Amino acid sequence: MEFMGYRRADGTVGTRNYVGVLSAVVCVNEVVEAIVRQVQGTARFTHHQGCCQTPLDIGIVNQALIGLGRNPNLHSVIVVSLGCESTDLAGVIESIKASGKRVEHIVVQEIGGAARTTAQGILLAQEMVREASLQQREPFPISELVMGMKCGSSDTTSGLVPNPAIGVASDLLVAAGGVSVLGEVTEFIGAEHILARHAANETVAQGILGLVARMEKRAMAVGEDIRGGQPTGGNIKGGLTTIEEKSLGAIAKAGTAPIQAVYEYGVRPAVRGLVVMNSPGREPEILTGLAAAGCNVIVFATGRGAPQGFPFVPVLKITGSRTAAEKMSDHIDMNLSAVIDGGDTIPDAGRRILEELARVASGTMTKAEISGYVNSMDIYMQGPVI
Repeated sequence: MEFMGYRRADGTVGTRNYVGVLSAVVCVNEVVEAIVRQVQGTARFTHHQGCCQTPLDIGIVNQALIGLGRNPNLHSVIVVSLGCESTDLAGVIESIKASGKRVEHIVVQEIGGAARTTAQGILLAQEMVREASLQQREPFPISELVMGMKCGSSDTTSGLVPNPAIGVASDLLVAAGGVSVLGEVTEFIGAEHILARHAANETVAQGILGLVARMEKRAMAVGEDIRGGQPTGGNIKGGLTTIEEKSLGAIAKAGTAPIQAVYEYGVRPAVRGLVVMNSPGREPEILTGLAAAGCNVIVFATGRGAPQGFPFVPVLKITGSRTAAEKMSDHIDMNLSAVIDGGDTIPDAGRRILEELARVASGTMTKAEISGYVNSMDIYMQGPVI
């Protein structure tokens, strides 16, 4: 199986060819948005971090921005900063440049305000989009896909159909030599011992168990049990009663392949195959983490119909609920409800997911891309705003 993608200087392959406009700090989000509104072929990344945070969290912001800038779906990058943020701009820019991409940096306080910076950014973006448009798609094997996996707005159908079907697609991709990234540590809880059995070795198994222990301790440190927030209100309305029940469905996305490694948030895998990434379950943070980890496509199972995509990584929405497929048709890319009706099987559905991913990787737009429902992103933080 092949797809048509864009070869990058560092050897990775993009499924999209945007000029990325990245915010270095929350204070310049409006400038980033204004540039992207004006120039077709750009994709923004805005967030709420970059200042008044602990050194640990600033370090996470730095690494996330580096990972996002190096994502293969970006041809080149404009970094927008205010001029007084805590973000390590020099380190971020040099690390992105090391991947072979053109990187430009505009600073609001140096240029003289938002209007002037926006105007300069628009001119730069127009020039860079022109450069990007000269690159053409070429064929690549399916092994060049790095697939992120997510489930959201889950209900009882999620664990029955789309999650295990994604697991089949993941197994097929891994068998072909690709990479599959599983996140959402909050949705391992109660089933982490089962997931750990998939580990390729004891070190990986302990890494999985350690992520869950850390996640639970974070909640308990503020006097809360994580089970007060998981399952969510929407999950409960969808028929899920406990975090263990939700987790059993969520980990089905892992399929049966051995888990080769465990990574921190937004870290690009250094191995092929199935890996686990530290992340929460909420869309803005996990989608950002998957993109920063180098995912060039994302599959997203939903039971009740979650609309969120990502600015420059296509997000394929899959449901096993006929109700969601009908009521949320503007947001659902694949309807697998025939599995529940008895007219389809999980293995066949999984194969079709991978085939659809190849089409999306080749340029077919997802519903989230078509509707523009891609902008509400953020970076996963560990500590308080100070």
